[in-house]
Amino acid sequence: MSYYFSKNLDMPFAAAIEHVTKKLADKGFGVLTRIDVQHTMKVKLGVDFKPYMILGACNPHFAWRALQAEDKIGTMLPCNVIVTETGPGQIEVAAVDPVASMGAIDNPQLAATAKDVQLLLREMIGEL
Repeated sequence: MSYYFSKNLDMPFAAAIEHVTKKLADKGFGVLTRIDVQHTMKVKLGVDFKPYMILGACNPHFAWRALQAEDKIGTMLPCNVIVTETGPGQIEVAAVDPVASMGAIDNPQLAATAKDVQLLLREMIGEL
């Protein structure tokens, strides 16, 4: 079982981040965090890395449901979506598969919520 699903896009990196952020919003997700991995690797380790942004996406409705089912599930939130440049103007967008990431937790209520979130994230990736 794969732990993510992805799609390749032809567009500039910054435009892809804006595009993905809008598509997430269309599905009820806000972006709580942005981690610029390229910048962090340069500053902290002095190494060059490709453009790579981690977007911490949260849908409050589903986060609430998950927290009601498992109060420690916050250790696995938010849902991460990455935008990375694989070549000039070539972008890969990948989203965590919440069903795969929550699979280790034996809780049918949480599994149902993960399935609902999975559907929304798959739709978002498909609509890019």
